[in-house]
Amino acid sequence: MASHKLASAYLLLYLLFICPSHASSDDEAAKFNVSSSYASEKVSLSLYYEALCPYCANFIVNGLMKVINDNEFRSIVNMRLIPWGNTVIGNNKTWFCQHGPDECLLNTVEACAINVWSDLEMHFRFIRCIEHLHLENKHSEWQSCFGTEGLNPKLLVDCFNTGFGFSLEKRYAGETARLNPPHEYVPWVVVNNQPLLDDYQNFVAHVCRAYKGPHVPKACRSAPVKINSSLKKNSIDQVCYVSEAKK
Repeated sequence: MASHKLASAYLLLYLLFICPSHASSDDEAAKFNVSSSYASEKVSLSLYYEALCPYCANFIVNGLMKVINDNEFRSIVNMRLIPWGNTVIGNNKTWFCQHGPDECLLNTVEACAINVWSDLEMHFRFIRCIEHLHLENKHSEWQSCFGTEGLNPKLLVDCFNTGFGFSLEKRYAGETARLNPPHEYVPWVVVNNQPLLDDYQNFVAHVCRAYKGPHVPKACRSAPVKINSSLKKNSIDQVCYVSEAKK
């Protein structure tokens, strides 16, 4: 259940004073620049997920890093993370996260990260750090990611403590609810408004097929683009199901 717990607020305020920033303005300003016409040809890649689903964590840590580590491929992609997932809103508007209160907290923390560090690489690396800790059963140590990634916690602390993070989560809840077709599980990966269903780990091939611009990256040229032509809604193992969250 998401709420302004004193312990969580105290933790975040504590971080504000103990975590120094090591990020230089040059590092934060580093971008892979493309022309406006080039940018208009980008393929949208959206991940609908929740912070403590292990399969979402694995996909962020080991799958989406392909986008971050390849500047050429990243230049054709508009990648977004939407941390809401299978959260259920009760009759009294209380949130129930599939993996408990810690997930509600971290969904909100990650929503704040996306908002305050709008640069994709900055917020992705912070979120990836948290998800990597989760895979090691150490997500309670998530605050160490400020230091690991050289980020000043002040803006994120302000986002959380003012309640703005909860407003962001409400927006993500609405966006997730409007998915067509509705999502059945997470990770739920969408390329140019088309869900990849059980072929989500093959997202590079789907992005390459969707890209219609002239600057084809090496990742799309180096190997045949193989698409699972029979995308199914069948039960698959490595996902967290909406139906399980609602029980």
